[in-house]
Amino acid sequence: MNEFVSAHVKDGVGTLLLSRPPTNALTRQAYREIAATATELGEHADVAAVVLFGGHEIFSAGDDVPELRTLDAEGIASAVRVSMAAVDAVAAIPKPTVAAVTGYALGTGLTLALAADWRISGDNVKWGVTQILDGLAPPEEAAQRLARAIGDSKAKELTFTGRFAGAEEALALGLTDEMVAPDGVYDAAVAWAARYVDASAQVLAAAKAAFGR
Repeated sequence: MNEFVSAHVKDGVGTLLLSRPPTNALTRQAYREIAATATELGEHADVAAVVLFGGHEIFSAGDDVPELRTLDAEGIASAVRVSMAAVDAVAAIPKPTVAAVTGYALGTGLTLALAADWRISGDNVKWGVTQILDGLAPPEEAAQRLARAIGDSKAKELTFTGRFAGAEEALALGLTDEMVAPDGVYDAAVAWAARYVDASAQVLAAAKAAFGR
């Protein structure tokens, strides 16, 4: 049984819920649970679309840095592989996906949100590629995913500085696709996902596959 990640299904919409208070910092266990839950929802016959949600306070502050500090170089390399496997598992869900982003989406938390097809955020959300602030560099896959979303120049600027981008800037950059009142983020994401409940699952899966990851 998962400790930090759960799956919920209602009216054809599946929710992958991350719950590791207070900041949803991501450990190796959390990443493995994300990957397993993403696969579960992707295979669930009653799920037409998937919402990624970290709760009403914060999407994710990214990697659990104190855990990383306990690892040697080989352990860190393994942890990076585990984190990117979780991102890949979300990206590989063969159904429309939307991240409902509240509070903060930082580091690999931001990358996880980018693995969804679409992102809805509150108008108070802060986004950041913050690994450099901890003396770390983002994984190559994470940097490339960010560059595909917002272009090389902006991706490098955010990555090299580690600064936060507010909700308005994130909308302009393309980090987020829609901005709503903070309390309405999850409901807006579910409404978006519900548009696909009656669509052909096979056709949607083929259409999504045409875009790659």
